[in-house]
Amino acid sequence: MSAATPARPLLEVENLAVHIGGLVAIADMSFAVPAGQVVSLIGPNGAGKTTAFNVISGYMRATAGRIRFEGSDLAGLTPERIAARGLTRSFQRSSVFAGCSVFENALMALHLRGRAGLLGALLALPFARREEKQLHAEAEALLALVGLADRAARPADSLAYGEQRRLGIAMAAASRPRLLLLDEPAAGLNPTETEALMALLRALRDQGMTVLLVEHDMAMVMRLSDHIVVLNQGRIIAAGPPDAVRRDKAVIRAYLGSAAEEALHAEA
Repeated sequence: MSAATPARPLLEVENLAVHIGGLVAIADMSFAVPAGQVVSLIGPNGAGKTTAFNVISGYMRATAGRIRFEGSDLAGLTPERIAARGLTRSFQRSSVFAGCSVFENALMALHLRGRAGLLGALLALPFARREEKQLHAEAEALLALVGLADRAARPADSLAYGEQRRLGIAMAAASRPRLLLLDEPAAGLNPTETEALMALLRALRDQGMTVLLVEHDMAMVMRLSDHIVVLNQGRIIAAGPPDAVRRDKAVIRAYLGSAAEEALHAEA
């Protein structure tokens, strides 16, 4: 009997190149994101991480190369159509609705995948009432998952910064994407908030969500990631599991420096 064929990666980036004016932002980048993993893109400022995110999520066009999601080419698709396929991206800034409660934020995010529509809600049709009840229960479960159940009635803008970041991630995850792209979710967080964020991302992974992460917090990246891709000046200089990357001489020489190297070697 022949060996089983390995599962195709959820996301495949092949020979990606992005030129902005006369500058090469990304050059011949290829990597894959297997389903059910946390994969991190790391590198110094200007390495091409956010540019890669922008191209994958449809906010920028590639000069060359191909991006496949679940085997389908994403070329030419708008961000909305890419998101509808199950690939959702968060941004560096918190994106909660400040004038609404925490619960209302979660409920609005869930309504994006509701089917009853405005007319069904206005007419209070039985299907709409059942859907609304289900979405309320899901909003409660979502807030429990991110540790904000006891903050449900509070205005979203009254939350601490780290709590707002967790709520924003929960809202991005509300659509149940197959792949969640997170751009520096730990930026500005204190150690306690970072621990809570890592617990949330592990919980999402355990629920079957795949995460592609851009992050500067190296200790967090090393503890959380299944696989790491290291960029420098638009090119991949190393890729592999955390233990291999933290010992890679090219990574240490080209990117880390003494302070970051010490963080990378922190105990997992």
